[in-house]
Amino acid sequence: MFTTKIGIDLGTANTVIYVPGRGFIINEPTIVALSKPDNTVLAVGGEAKEMIGRTPDEIVAYRPLKDGVIADYYITKAMLTYFIAKARGRFNIFRPDVVISVPAGITQTERRAVVNAAREAGARNAFVVREPVLAALGAGIPINARSGNMVINMGGGTSEVAVIALGNIVSWTSLRIAGNKFDAAITEYIKKKYALAIGEQSAEVVKINIGAAMPSKNKMDYNVRGRDLLSGLPKDVKITSDEIAEALNHLLLEIAASVQNVFNDTPPELVADIMEKGVILSGGSVQLHHLPDFFERFLGVPAYVAEDPLFCVARGTGIILNHLDTYKRTLLNKR
Repeated sequence: MFTTKIGIDLGTANTVIYVPGRGFIINEPTIVALSKPDNTVLAVGGEAKEMIGRTPDEIVAYRPLKDGVIADYYITKAMLTYFIAKARGRFNIFRPDVVISVPAGITQTERRAVVNAAREAGARNAFVVREPVLAALGAGIPINARSGNMVINMGGGTSEVAVIALGNIVSWTSLRIAGNKFDAAITEYIKKKYALAIGEQSAEVVKINIGAAMPSKNKMDYNVRGRDLLSGLPKDVKITSDEIAEALNHLLLEIAASVQNVFNDTPPELVADIMEKGVILSGGSVQLHHLPDFFERFLGVPAYVAEDPLFCVARGTGIILNHLDTYKRTLLNKR
């Protein structure tokens, strides 16, 4: 079966590839491992992530996207070449049409960089669509309705808040606080409280297992292993979900404040719609325990996590691809 359409959720932390008729075929970290001496690509995705913190000096693991946009064009192109080739299959001679997610606050220059990288990586046509629109589509929200809907999409590099009505974004904000900053906050908290140095991947594992937005009576715990900063020796520490909530609180308050600012910029009629229907949470970082309760307590509006939140944006690309002619007016510029 020839693949002529590919949807790419190009995230700071993870890249998810959707192909109509086949579903989600790739879900890998947005990481590329390079060999320093000759600047060649050694590994992409999951294999490259395994090298973080474990490689000799001549091998470097890069995250080519920062805060949702391209930080290194050539490494991003190499990564897209790998993912598109993997999605197309070995014997597919047709160049596919590609829909790629981009942050709502992307500039024209950044947009052109994404489109050009995709086309040089093997795409025939490349379309870019803003993430909140794709997240809303993937969450099952009727974006063309007259009533307003609010989406909070929290990924690896950015958290984006948008009110959508009549097929377009009415008001929005983009904050460079999301999963990667959560990992860094957990690392710093454990370092200060327990004098324990842990790696990036260890912090992510802690977040996935016991990450919480609020303290709870039924708190969870997890054994984290790292290097004792006092003795320099390996050490285990048991931490709780309440401690993770404490570590993340200042970041979550910033996100909640940005949501409040979006409400301030939204017409009252649409605010009334949102109060009735609630706020939809999407993206991998909304899987923190008690996050809907946190937003509801801060905003006074019900909050709900979308089904399979990690795949909402990629699912939205699939909806666009299945109705490409219909949605071309809502796509951003094709270059």
